Amino acid sequence: MPGHRIFAMPFAAVYPMYVGKATRKGRTKQEVDEILRWLTGYDQAALEDRIERKIDFETFFAEAPAMHPNSSLITGVVCGVRVEEVEDPLMRRIRQLDKLVDELAKGKAMKKILRE
Repeated sequence: MPGHRIFAMPFAAVYPMYVGKATRKGRTKQEVDEILRWLTGYDQAALEDRIERKIDFETFFAEAPAMHPNSSLITGVVCGVRVEEVEDPLMRRIRQLDKLVDELAKGKAMKKILRE
């Protein structure tokens, strides 16, 4: 069974939307990058490399050094879907990232976003 079409979408095509959403609400690109590094385990150079190479979401998460152990604490609703109930592991990761960026844009403190 083929995966969802977002799996094949270049991460680099969505990344500016994450940054734009955050910056429109007074947050920064650096905070978005911090969230991405926390969630995936990429360092900044590796993150920038993935964006530059325009890898798809599936590869972006497959190559992630280590999903943060506290990522399971990311709960709530994104686009009408409860994050913790998403069955497909890749789609759950994408929804977790969406949720973290939403929390950033809503003004939540970074310590709370990063589940510290």
